[in-house]
Amino acid sequence: MVSRENAVIGTCIALTVAVALLVESLSVSYPEWVPLALVIGGGVVVPLAINEALDKRETV
Repeated sequence: MVSRENAVIGTCIALTVAVALLVESLSVSYPEWVPLALVIGGGVVVPLAINEALDKRETV
């Protein structure tokens, strides 16, 4: 059985990859750091924030 934390992380990574592919397919110019920021933000920061919020909700 998959834990809640792993499900949140997997979902965020899948959504981040989908958004990154969408951004890459657009013919819009953007700074070079945008894909890196997207991967770090969507694949690391967002899942950590979601899991922390859910952990706090469970303890209350």
